[in-house]
Amino acid sequence: MPPNGTQPGHHCLVTGASGYIGGRLVPELLDAGHRVRCLARSPGTLRDHPWAHRAEVVRGDVTDAESVAGAMRGIHTAYYLVHALGTGAGFERTDRTAARIFGEQARAAGVRRIVYLGALTPTGIPDHGLSPHLRSRAEVGRILLASGVPTAVLRAAVIIGSGSASFEILRYLTERLPVMVTPSWVRTRIQPIAVRDVLRHLVGSARLPDDVHRTFDIGGPDVITYLEMMRRYAAVAGLPHRLIVPVPVLTPRLSSYWIGLVTPVPHAIARPLAESLRHEVVCHENDIARYVPDPPGGPLDVDTALSLAVERVRDARVATRWSSASVPGAPSDPLPTDPDWAGGSLYTDQREQVVDAPPEALWQVIEGIGGDTGWYSFPLAWAARGWLDRLVGGVGLRRGRRDAARLRVGDSLDFWRVEEIEPGRLLRLRAEMRLPGLAWLEMHAEPDGEGRSRYRQRALFHPHGLLGHAYWWSVSPFHALVFGGMARNIARAAAARN
Repeated sequence: MPPNGTQPGHHCLVTGASGYIGGRLVPELLDAGHRVRCLARSPGTLRDHPWAHRAEVVRGDVTDAESVAGAMRGIHTAYYLVHALGTGAGFERTDRTAARIFGEQARAAGVRRIVYLGALTPTGIPDHGLSPHLRSRAEVGRILLASGVPTAVLRAAVIIGSGSASFEILRYLTERLPVMVTPSWVRTRIQPIAVRDVLRHLVGSARLPDDVHRTFDIGGPDVITYLEMMRRYAAVAGLPHRLIVPVPVLTPRLSSYWIGLVTPVPHAIARPLAESLRHEVVCHENDIARYVPDPPGGPLDVDTALSLAVERVRDARVATRWSSASVPGAPSDPLPTDPDWAGGSLYTDQREQVVDAPPEALWQVIEGIGGDTGWYSFPLAWAARGWLDRLVGGVGLRRGRRDAARLRVGDSLDFWRVEEIEPGRLLRLRAEMRLPGLAWLEMHAEPDGEGRSRYRQRALFHPHGLLGHAYWWSVSPFHALVFGGMARNIARAAAARN
């Protein structure tokens, strides 16, 4: 039954449910009385989300017409919340193809409404003058509007919320640099919006009248510069006054490397965001309020949105992060010990330790690994590997953790992603650093009698080509130090907890 006697809910399809916005939208739709189906490349990555038992999850990809067609059956409202940002030079082509497939299959299935969260673009700037990121977002909106299905394109600028890429960049820059030499775009006017207001607009769009077919600008009540937003963050976070000196010599490319140096956000993602700030992005209408009324007190202002985000970070209550979405393509490859693995070379490094502690204490250490805790061996080697990864465009070691104590399938964990977790027994991580092959790291906790436990650790590497074999043999001399030390120190840490 719909909550509080409201209208009956619709059947909604959500793409990008493993991402930052999608992972927060699904429970909001469910709480509003809608039924939800999620389209995911790897449904297992959504298994541990608190709302997973309330939603239907189907396997598919937005670039695969057949799987999209199946997911669209019986759907009233289809949410398009995916993009290929950070996937390489061809991301505009990928976005274009996916949007066309989505629109065509929605029309064929009789979907009544498409909702797309796009980006606010400056007025008076031709497409060729926009950043590739903004240009692609605008093109996707046009493709969906031309699909023949009533479509609402919601255009937002900077989204403020715990875990968003925009907020993480703002947070780390402001906290780590009391004195900043910044790009000139910090003086550009923007209109930020709180993530909870974005979600409110997205949920409300499911009930738009059938004749509503257009774009809507969505934003908060404040129009400020990025520089002012950094100063407001410092005030909200209780930091001393920051000295900020804008200079004109930092291009978007240099800005992205500067952001990547100071924050956990890699330059492949930071660059499109930096390029988007070259132009003023301010709402020119608020027509969405005619259909999705503002809450009592109105949308959240910048200071309130920042305060809520800071509070959630400090209380470790971040529901989703910018790194929630997995690296495209990686989850489809099976673990090289699965029954359906096609075979080929496989290198392994295995370690075992008897632990003078019960399995419960060992598991606490295993599940708490990474992030601020680190990897229990040779920190300099791990840091160097992270820096090397960032230099070649990878995610690096500084994505950290969503939660300091608990992991769930699909979580990013520094340059790994949680592929499987069996509480109290197994943690399997899949590498997302740039490698000439595929890599996994498994950690097991097993009882060993008389209140003790056994720690088993296995690193696996499936090389791609000659370079992959060369890579393994070049790093294998360090395994005793890195992986051996890791196993010994995890056992010691567990024993110390006993």
